[in-house]
Amino acid sequence: MPAFVRRYEEAEPQRVNRWLAQAGVCSRREAEALIAAGRVRIDGEVVADAGRKIAPGQTLTLEPDAGDAPADGFSQPGPFTAVLHKPVGVVSAQPERGQTPAVRLLTREALVGSSPLIPGREVRLAPLGRLDQDSRGLLLLSTDGVLAKAVIGPQSALDKEYLVRVEGRIDAGVMARLRHGLSLDGRALKPAEVTTVAAGRLRFVLREGRNRQIRRMCELVGLRVTDLYRTRIGPLRLLDLPERRWRVLTREERAALLAVSDPRTAPAGS
Repeated sequence: MPAFVRRYEEAEPQRVNRWLAQAGVCSRREAEALIAAGRVRIDGEVVADAGRKIAPGQTLTLEPDAGDAPADGFSQPGPFTAVLHKPVGVVSAQPERGQTPAVRLLTREALVGSSPLIPGREVRLAPLGRLDQDSRGLLLLSTDGVLAKAVIGPQSALDKEYLVRVEGRIDAGVMARLRHGLSLDGRALKPAEVTTVAAGRLRFVLREGRNRQIRRMCELVGLRVTDLYRTRIGPLRLLDLPERRWRVLTREERAALLAVSDPRTAPAGS
């Protein structure tokens, strides 16, 4: 795959391995292996220390093929991506003590259809996009570096759709600020598509994925999120997949995600 390049835009410095895991690029252990192999650079300089932190404004590069590093204990021809209906209370990636990671839900009993792989605990599938513990809905877990770049890469054109239940006063001023006019961590947000679905329910369509973005946007305008449900990533919809169930992403769905993310490169990457 091509080199993976991303500018670090959080407010505080962070360990490289932790940031890559949170961004859904790979696990922390895989990031450390990539550093040891000399495949990680910050502003053009090879990272030699596994504890190295990246600072705001710096650019990280994974050298070609880094995003395709195989997960421990997992070997199969071609990439693997699971489509999961994540429930509240499950974390997308690296769990803290007592937390349940989303990959634990990928059991044979929860599978809809067939799959070439039933991941065990040793298999590390990266989440393609953040979905915090208090949120639910569509989550992709994958070994596919090309797809990861298409979904969460800095040049991705994919949008994400959410249904959000809130408490607080919703008026024209609030809607105008949510759509255009808010900043997080000192940086302006991209324009968002925000519409009213019903009383106390909003539909968000975002084209960026800042940390807990919708919850923080709502806090800035005096609203409190009580439910956040992701229904769509680009052309891929959750539809009627039951909560806590999963299925395998089809070849056609993968091609559609790549095509929408970047029509110029989809034929070569699909």
